[in-house]
Formats: sequence, C-alpha cells, structure tokens
Amino acid sequence: MELPFNPSRLVAARKRAKLSKKDLAERAELTQRSIALYEEGRQPSPATITRLCQVLGVPAEFFFAPDLSLPTSKSASFRSFSRMTSAQRDAALAAGGYAFAFSTWIERHFQLPSLGVPDLGDMDPEAAAEIVRSEWGLGALPIKNMVHLLESRGVRVFSLVEDSREVNAFSSWREGQTPFVFLNTVKSSESSRFDAAHELGHLVLHRHGEPKGKQVEMEANAFASALLMPKSEMLAIAGRCRSVLDVLELKKRWNVSAMALVYRLHKVGVLTEWLYKSMCIELSRQGMRTREVDSAERETSLVFKKVFDAMKAQGRGLVEAASDLRLPVEELHRLVFGLTPVSLGVSNTEVRTTPRRKGHLRLVR
Repeated sequence: MELPFNPSRLVAARKRAKLSKKDLAERAELTQRSIALYEEGRQPSPATITRLCQVLGVPAEFFFAPDLSLPTSKSASFRSFSRMTSAQRDAALAAGGYAFAFSTWIERHFQLPSLGVPDLGDMDPEAAAEIVRSEWGLGALPIKNMVHLLESRGVRVFSLVEDSREVNAFSSWREGQTPFVFLNTVKSSESSRFDAAHELGHLVLHRHGEPKGKQVEMEANAFASALLMPKSEMLAIAGRCRSVLDVLELKKRWNVSAMALVYRLHKVGVLTEWLYKSMCIELSRQGMRTREVDSAERETSLVFKKVFDAMKAQGRGLVEAASDLRLPVEELHRLVFGLTPVSLGVSNTEVRTTPRRKGHLRLVR
C-alpha cells in the first residue's frame, strides 16, 4: 500500500540541499507559505511534487516513504561547530540520515561485524587507548588500516563529501546502538586516519554525553594520538629521531602526518621544547602544516568491497539499492566515495573511486 506524502522527508531533502524555505520556494516557483504548509503535512499536487523533485534532486518516490532517522546536532561530534553555519550542519546531518538508511538496508542483506566498541567514559584518554589496543589485540604495532579496524568492530564508516572546509569528520551513535563515523574525502590519508582515530575516541569516551567543546576535542585528540602512536614505541625510538629527515622516515611506519608524529614525540618527552619548536618551524617552512610529503595510499573499506562485489555478481548495484530506499543514487555514491569501486547496477557499469588494490580480505556476508 502506497504511503502518503511524508513531510519529514521534504524537510530532510531541503536541508540536504542547504536551502531555506524561502530559497526552496523561489527556486520551485512556489510561495514560502506553501512550503511551510507542505512541511507541516499538507499534500502537494503532483505538479508541485515534480517541481520539488527537480529543485531538490530527489525521485518522486522519495517523498512517499517512512521517516528518515537522522543524527542530531547534540549527538554528532562536529569538530568545527563554532565555525559551521546551521545550513552546513543540517546538510551533514541529513547525509547522516541517508547513511543510517543505507546501512540498515545493507544489514538486511548481509551479516556485518557485531559491535565491539568499549564504553570507557570518563577515563584518561591515554589509558583508554591502551585498553582499546589490548582488547582488540593490537599490541604496540602500527595500525595498518583504520577503516578496516573500525569496520571489524562494528563501526559503520561512510564518506563525507561536502563543499566546505568547515564540515569535518564526525561520528554519531544510531539509537545508541550502532556507531557511525563519517570521514572527509579530500584530506590526506594520514589526516583521514587521524580523523578516524579521533572519532573512535568520541565513540569510546563520550558515548553518553554531548561530544562537543574544547575539552572533549582535546580528549579525542589525545586518544587518537595515543592509539596511533603508542607511548612505549615512541619512547623506544628516542635515539632515532633527531631531525626532520628522521621524522619523515618514521612517519611512514606509523602512517601519521609528520606534524602529528612530532607533537606526539614531544608530548611523551622524547623531544625537548627547543627541538620540538625547531622541527615545527622546519616542517611549516616545507608547507607540511597543510599538506603531506610522500603521502600514504588512501584507506578503503573492506565491508563495502564485499557488499558491492556480491551485488555486482547478481547484476545489482547502487541503482537498485537507491530504488529500494527511495533515495537519490547520487547520495549513495557520495556516501561510499573514495572507499570502494562501485557498480551502479543494471548494466554493471563500474564507477571507480579508488585505485585497484590487492589484499587479503575477509568475507562479511
């Protein structure tokens, strides 16, 4: 039985497009009052729905589906909250809602890893990182792939493709049960890895609170630094890191940015204040505050690879998933952009968003 027009989906689509009611009214050649009434529940005409679809870039079926569950501004760990406009925030949250729906669809068709994220609220970040490494059997070795690691513990990882630098990576719990991490796709691999570890810090340390504020961000940064660069190993390399050239070589082993490694070495007492400042000046002179020399290959998703490989074998892809969900296929593509090659379906046309790689992968179906 066909569902009636869902006003909450109109609100979500408008916010995803970063449009106010006035903006949408002008572009759809409607009155602002009409938009307000539609969002309150009045049924628009078929002709009006066509106009809304054209402006918002959604299929007509989008409006005739159940409510979307969206992360809230209180539960989402936006890092640059003070610099973010409400439109940017709401657009990212709407993208999060699409990811929630897409993840639920995947869970219905595939068996994904179960939740394994410890709840370590109010714990010292350094100690929390040590516990996570211990419980996850990581020892003190470098973490090869943060995306794979998060996925293996039940974290749903998606891309965050936004046209503003203010919208950074963020994380959120869906209904307090399933953790999500959204990673900025335009950053270097090293920055993206740190973001992933930072958001894991929020999931581990701030599950029951509002993940915002200077103190909370400092805790998530400290957790990420300790997780990616264990203190014991940083102390062990004290005699082998006395210059920027040493830093540039060692950062490759730990897959972190040069600046992050220098900061961590100073934090644990390996670098003196003078040497730390000297290295920061030299790295800044080389432009390494905003870019990375000899950057590592971007990390990809193991879960999405297995899911889309299985769908492609069946002649299915994003088009079919989008149709089932009544979502724009372009939005689903953005959610996996950079994480895996994607088959759109129907003709098995593949959209390659990452380099082809070989690897030992574990089935999740």
